[in-house]
Amino acid sequence: MDSPIPACIWHCDFLIITTLAKRTNTCSLSNNKPVTGRLALYIMALKSSCYDLVTATFTVNEAKDTLLTNLKRQMELEKEHILFTHRPLTNYFQYSLGVLALCVSGIRVNNHVSNKLIKAVEHRAFKNFDMHAMAGMALQCVKDSGSHVHSAELDSALIKIKQTILASARVDGHFGNEFSTGLAVQALLAMGDNPGDYARSLDAIRTTARSNTYHNPMAISQILPALQHKSYLTLKTKECLNEDNTLLLGPTNPVVVLPSDSKVDVNIEVVTSNGAHIVYSLDVPKGSSLLEALELLNSQNAGFTFETETSLWGPFLSTLNGEQARQGDRRYWHLSSDGTALKEGIGDFRIEAPQKITIRNTSY
Repeated sequence: MDSPIPACIWHCDFLIITTLAKRTNTCSLSNNKPVTGRLALYIMALKSSCYDLVTATFTVNEAKDTLLTNLKRQMELEKEHILFTHRPLTNYFQYSLGVLALCVSGIRVNNHVSNKLIKAVEHRAFKNFDMHAMAGMALQCVKDSGSHVHSAELDSALIKIKQTILASARVDGHFGNEFSTGLAVQALLAMGDNPGDYARSLDAIRTTARSNTYHNPMAISQILPALQHKSYLTLKTKECLNEDNTLLLGPTNPVVVLPSDSKVDVNIEVVTSNGAHIVYSLDVPKGSSLLEALELLNSQNAGFTFETETSLWGPFLSTLNGEQARQGDRRYWHLSSDGTALKEGIGDFRIEAPQKITIRNTSY
């Protein structure tokens, strides 16, 4: 992509953060929750826009520091947490994002930090497919930088990651599922794989995109670089041109989605950690998101309550009827429809037909 438009397209939040950074050169962290992944994505988004990261700062507890310094500090906290609990403060996806963001920004990644990621690959500590892809890009960047002292262990980890990705190939060309393929292709590109290993996957992404499957900003941000035969690792060698910064985005007319007149019957089953379950029945407008269905149920049934937390992919359930299943506790609410696990979150999954939604408190 030989144009002033950034080579990597990111989450829509980054348009906001870039504008704020250009106007004030500072941003704030509003709470004490782990922010490794978000910090890393902000850094890569700003770098993709050729923004000088040295002038972009965060204010934490009234102390102002650069984004990169904050991320380095956060990675040390992650590393120490692994040392004492055998798992990161966040998860290995965000941990890998942190390593990658530092690396593509030209910051030397502490060997102890990258070693924790290598050991996680060796010990099969990754709980989902996307972690392998992100770790592959992060470790490839570390390898390319030439700063890691245990090169044999690093090479072995990269080989295992590549094998895991290739072994997940489906007949239709996707790796893992439709939402994992973008990162998988990026990882193979970053690791210098044979284009023949992912050519069918690019076709699969295009086919899936035509069906409007990729409407989540995070999903879009992962497939666009892959379709351009680029990866997040491309940021390390991105050349910034003398741009006049005149690209202006005009106001857009909001799309108003009118509520559907047709209703569908939905049963929502909640299964708690001790196996107890309760089923709720309600009619929802056809095309409602699962989040909208839960909100409707909450308004109709005083005995049903729920809370959500934010994530890189949008809102996710944290509490149902007073029982928690939070990221920090290594638990989550597993979602399924008629026995099939949902590929999308509560804000993206649409209810188009009568079905039974099961929400189960699950550990990982």
